[in-house]
Amino acid sequence: MSTPRRRIETDVMKLLMSDYEVTLVNDNMQEFYVRFHGPTDTPFTGGVWKVHVELPDQYPYKSPSIGFMNRIFHPNIDEVSGSVCLDVINQTWSPMFGEFFFFFAVVIIIAYIDFILDMINIFEVFLPQLLRYPNPTDPLNGEAAALLMREPPKYEAKVKDYVSRYATKEAADAAADESSDEEDMSSVSFDSSEDEATGMEL
Repeated sequence: MSTPRRRIETDVMKLLMSDYEVTLVNDNMQEFYVRFHGPTDTPFTGGVWKVHVELPDQYPYKSPSIGFMNRIFHPNIDEVSGSVCLDVINQTWSPMFGEFFFFFAVVIIIAYIDFILDMINIFEVFLPQLLRYPNPTDPLNGEAAALLMREPPKYEAKVKDYVSRYATKEAADAAADESSDEEDMSSVSFDSSEDEATGMEL
């Protein structure tokens, strides 16, 4: 079994060699920013976000912290801090090969089997699925959740408005590299243990 340090180096190197734009903070592999594009065929299409990622020393046995640096309107993302609420899959984070993990759906949880979870999959699978299938029953943004449940067309219109105002390339570029709200960013909530990484309670 690989050590946490080796796993961090392996996962981050995969991310650096991918098509994602990754910026390390002070050449530190445990803290970096990733430029994330909204998934196609959703109200988030065309949006560009700067996503902050911080890996704990115990990674992958403790889950990473993730936060959107520029604003996004979504039931499961805190509008102020950018915290990502993935409480549904809190029980399924595992550092081991071949574990199950689960995605949000509006009414049901879609199960995917035999998937290797690593940094790239967070950006290629988890976050796109989170934006595609918001869960208004477990919100961090109550306004977005209520609007999605009661008036979906207005929810979609507001998402698009936020994308046009806050999720441009310029907005992502301008997002501060250092945030005073960093301590408020929640764990991505993949930790399989009951002891979560420090951060916001989900």
